[in-house]
Amino acid sequence: MYRSHVLLLNIIALTFFACGNSSAATRCDRLLERLNTRLADTICFESADLTTANPATTPANNSLPGLPPFAFTPQTDRDVIAPPAGFRTPITKAVPGMQIQARIANDSLGEARILIRLPDDWNGKLVVAGASGTRSEFNGDFAWSDYVVQKGYAYVSQNKGIYNLLLSTANDPLGCRLNPASGVFVHFYDNDPAAVFTRWNEVMLAATEIGRSALEFRHGRRPARTYAVGTSNGGYQVRRAVETAPELFDGGVDWEGTFVDAVAPNILSTLPPAILNYPDYVASGFAANSTGAKNIRGAGYPPDLTVTSGGATTSLWGLHSTQFWEITQCQWQKRLDPSYNTYVSGTGTYVYVDRLSASDVGANIAAFATTGQIKRPLITVAGTMDGLLPIDLHARAYARKVAAAFHHGGDGDHSHEGGAPDYRLYEVQNGNHIETFATTFPQLQFVEPHAQRAFDLLVAKVELAAALPSSQCIPVGGQIAATPAQPGHCASLLAP
Repeated sequence: MYRSHVLLLNIIALTFFACGNSSAATRCDRLLERLNTRLADTICFESADLTTANPATTPANNSLPGLPPFAFTPQTDRDVIAPPAGFRTPITKAVPGMQIQARIANDSLGEARILIRLPDDWNGKLVVAGASGTRSEFNGDFAWSDYVVQKGYAYVSQNKGIYNLLLSTANDPLGCRLNPASGVFVHFYDNDPAAVFTRWNEVMLAATEIGRSALEFRHGRRPARTYAVGTSNGGYQVRRAVETAPELFDGGVDWEGTFVDAVAPNILSTLPPAILNYPDYVASGFAANSTGAKNIRGAGYPPDLTVTSGGATTSLWGLHSTQFWEITQCQWQKRLDPSYNTYVSGTGTYVYVDRLSASDVGANIAAFATTGQIKRPLITVAGTMDGLLPIDLHARAYARKVAAAFHHGGDGDHSHEGGAPDYRLYEVQNGNHIETFATTFPQLQFVEPHAQRAFDLLVAKVELAAALPSSQCIPVGGQIAATPAQPGHCASLLAP
């Protein structure tokens, strides 16, 4: 009933807009006139509902003119970080407002895009979202936008300044095969020469400035508070935002952010051992005590999970192998160490420390590395069963970086004492990087509700001076607790 009601409201709103309803047209026209030097190729419309209950909120895949297939995939992107249908953010009401989709006008590559959602019933605050992987500005529609716009926040997101990918061939020097067994190659836009990873932070900050200006033009005032949220590479964007732009952000929530540091661990040091040893593990019949399995766990990865049906075994590591490990290794290596011969020298035999003296890879990573020197409160939420960005090599590594930056010991649990803003790491026991894998492996826990709860706790900290719960292990079926039963790290990455 609710969805049908929203669809009817949206059809009515769009009909009035298309027929020249003066108030609807004027609001968009006036706002775009004020933003005309900052935005290009703009679509602005009045919406009866800014949540994803309204199909018009997220455009169709491949709907930007002039681009090849897979360059712009909003519908796919919003599924990537969200739990499966039935477990996503509850939508309990329509959120009328204005939506703007545009290109950032002064971007030299012409690829940086922004999404702005302005609820009519605005609470005076702004949430700015990062994007995971190479995904579009619609990446957080299920996981973040639906949650915050229902609370009255304005929402801004961006695409890190890049489109996604296009189909390519093995002859493409920047081509990456989908997985070790695939003959399909793709070309990532962020491996193009001018698409340096330092742009990720620049585009996040530029989108924030544009969003703040849009609110000033629309409501006559800038937001009283601005918060950063993001997942995976978007979580990295959150970390850099609170490190580099305290004048723009009041705090952030980083959901399984990518750890970027020229000193290992980093993606280029951690993915090769998994890529190299997985075939031997499969050849062993998925034996947990095999050399391949021991080597993968020894490289920092959580235990594998398997299910067998009809004589075929599905492995959690196997899902990562076919969907993420090698292609992510290739994507980052082509960008950061392009002189390495990817498929001749090998993806699994790439040795990061050896490449430091053979190439500029160390300097290239250092150029966009996180420092740990946060200047606003920051919460990291990460799953212990993360098979793409293992928790000790990414979330805990960043917590250690924060601790080292402010000369504190422990697990990154800081107060303002000594000049360090609050930092917390909330570990979701049995949480995984890919929420939908819980469909195959019911032992896995969803991270999204804990990330959203962390956002509420951050807001209470910033606006009400409420104490943040200490860093902790969130047990299976549990919640972030004021007095946790398991403070600090989870003792076991996998709980029965």
